[in-house]
Amino acid sequence: MTDGYTEDAAALAAAVLDEEAKRQAEQAEREAGVVLPDDLLPGVGDEPMSLREAFAVGGKGMAILLLLLNLVDELPRTIRVLAPDIQRSLGISDTVLFGVLGFGGVALVLGTVPMAALADRIRRVALIPIMSGFWAVATFLSGFVVNPFQLFWATAATGLGQAYRIPVSNSLITDTYPIQARSRIFAFEGVGRPIGQLLGPLLVGGIAVSIGGDDAWRYAFFVLAVPPVLLGLAALRLREPERGRFEQDAVLSGEDALDVDELEPSMSTAFARLRKIRTFYALATGIGVVGFALIVVPGQFNLLLDRKYGLDALERGIVESLIWLGSLVSIPIAGRVFGRKFREDPDSVVRIMGTLIMAAGLLYLVVLPVKTLGLLILGLALAQALISAALVAAPMIIAAVSPYRIRTQAFALLPVFIFLMGGFFGGLLGGQISDVYSNRTAMLILGPPGALLGGWLIRRGARHIRRDISLSVEELLEEQEEARKIVAGDDEVPALQVRNLDFSYGPVQVLFDVSFDVAPGEVVALLGTNGAGKSTLLRAISGLGIPDRGVVRLNGRTITYAEAETRFRVGIVQLRGGAGIFPGLSIGDNLRASLLGIELEPDEIERRVGVAVERFPALQGRLNENAESLSGGQQQMLALAMTLIQEPEVLLIDELSLGLAPVIVQELLGVVEQLKADGQAMVIVEQSLNVALAFADRAVFMEKGQVRFSGPAQELAERGDLARAVFLGGEGG
Repeated sequence: MTDGYTEDAAALAAAVLDEEAKRQAEQAEREAGVVLPDDLLPGVGDEPMSLREAFAVGGKGMAILLLLLNLVDELPRTIRVLAPDIQRSLGISDTVLFGVLGFGGVALVLGTVPMAALADRIRRVALIPIMSGFWAVATFLSGFVVNPFQLFWATAATGLGQAYRIPVSNSLITDTYPIQARSRIFAFEGVGRPIGQLLGPLLVGGIAVSIGGDDAWRYAFFVLAVPPVLLGLAALRLREPERGRFEQDAVLSGEDALDVDELEPSMSTAFARLRKIRTFYALATGIGVVGFALIVVPGQFNLLLDRKYGLDALERGIVESLIWLGSLVSIPIAGRVFGRKFREDPDSVVRIMGTLIMAAGLLYLVVLPVKTLGLLILGLALAQALISAALVAAPMIIAAVSPYRIRTQAFALLPVFIFLMGGFFGGLLGGQISDVYSNRTAMLILGPPGALLGGWLIRRGARHIRRDISLSVEELLEEQEEARKIVAGDDEVPALQVRNLDFSYGPVQVLFDVSFDVAPGEVVALLGTNGAGKSTLLRAISGLGIPDRGVVRLNGRTITYAEAETRFRVGIVQLRGGAGIFPGLSIGDNLRASLLGIELEPDEIERRVGVAVERFPALQGRLNENAESLSGGQQQMLALAMTLIQEPEVLLIDELSLGLAPVIVQELLGVVEQLKADGQAMVIVEQSLNVALAFADRAVFMEKGQVRFSGPAQELAERGDLARAVFLGGEGG
């Protein structure tokens, strides 16, 4: 008996493993089909472009100003040279010091994503003078702090003032200069960082030493407040570039791009979509782990120079500057190398980036235990040069794989991962380790593992980059094709469009290349076997789930990156199966509660309540009764009334007849027929083919996440293989 049970279990396990292997093979085959040939990938296979040629296209002004902003952005971070002086002046521990200074990175994180979302809605160049002024004021006030609490808020305000720079600068470069020259422009702008790190320590250290005294560090803040003001004023002369201009030129082969009406992307939806871009996800998580090395090592190193080697502020500034000398050389070289490699093989750019960071981790492991100061400085300089070179590739990769409409928010997520993981948590952890053990121990525990693991995570993204670029190109091509149809006016604009939709729950993909339309006033029945993906498709349409790929439109307007609340406001309303009412409220209050998301006058609310109830005789005269006193069928009627009161453009109904008595189903069908006569566009998930034939103009049959049939409902009934699948729940022919 035991042997029989064991054999059955083994057979079941083997069947499950075989089915999973088959699923993975099929998914890999589908993904391979998405990858476009190199001549259709923007920037791949193109002729090289020099800086001179790039400046001829986009001008020098933008690149030079962004380089200077990058330089000035680094100056407040070089205050770590004065960390021992600030620590002695305020009388605080390592943990408190690095926790407070690290919170500037957290404030930058908290501000970066909202700033990026704002930059996707307004002129990006307008943010530069406004936020630079805020940044300057916060830096100036930092010179007046007298306790850790004030330092905390001053540091946070400075970080918030700098929050716009990374997403806005990278986005402006991407839209101002051609794809072929982006790596060189990113390198040109990136040189500002080592220059800032080179000059900053000398500047702040020199100010502290020349003035002298316990409070000399305060004057460094006063001086650092001046450059942001000057650059903000200079930015007033910049022109706003067209978004996605060069991608459109490359993909459309010189044709004029057509404007597409689209709801503004929300932060939550953009983040959810970006997480599904595998290259981006690997890059962001890898950079986050590298942040432990990027933030902890420099901060702890300055404390080590003070405590172990007895260097004053100016001497520490000189050492800090020496460490960044190598980056001045490595960044321009990386710009040329990454540009050439991207044209030849985009995968290699990601692999090289990860490898350089891992090499820096190995160098940390070797040099951090070294006691000789000269060798320690040399080793850290080489490691920093490798990391600086690697980071040149990051904005290139993001620009290549991110849809241009949410690209600014994609750039914003890099500092989120760097400063939240490495800056704040790394700073606190490093401070605790150094308080208990030593600064060198803190660097050794956090630096090498952070760089090694982070570089490895980034390398893993190389296998996905071609597919991710292809998906971005595919989306742009489809968008332009639809725009041409609208401009030409050949076809009626569908009320609802779904194109090339893929959807996954974690690593498991459940929708595959789903496409269908719903015409104005049309009723579509969405049929299929259990687990076919019907409810998931409705979630993707209504914004409750974010697809991996594809486009959703309402009346020709793209809503792909709009959150569920926004889609609801513009007319996508869904009736969920089995959970559509508030049982503890009265029937009338249920109807009124469903209108809380819409600003309406009281008279209009009562008018809508009256119209909704008129459709359901079973609810008339019962507005004051508790909703939980209704039968199951009557509760479904109330739920449907709560959706109709929204006056939707497109009504989505999940499981109209499931579990209801035939007499209730007939009553609901009568309502559907009346809505159909009134011109209401609807998509109704239905298990019963007979019920679907009673109301549907057209049927869409799904099986295993794919559309197997789309056409007149009666034609589906004549397809015996598919009809059996609906009736019997099998797979069909």
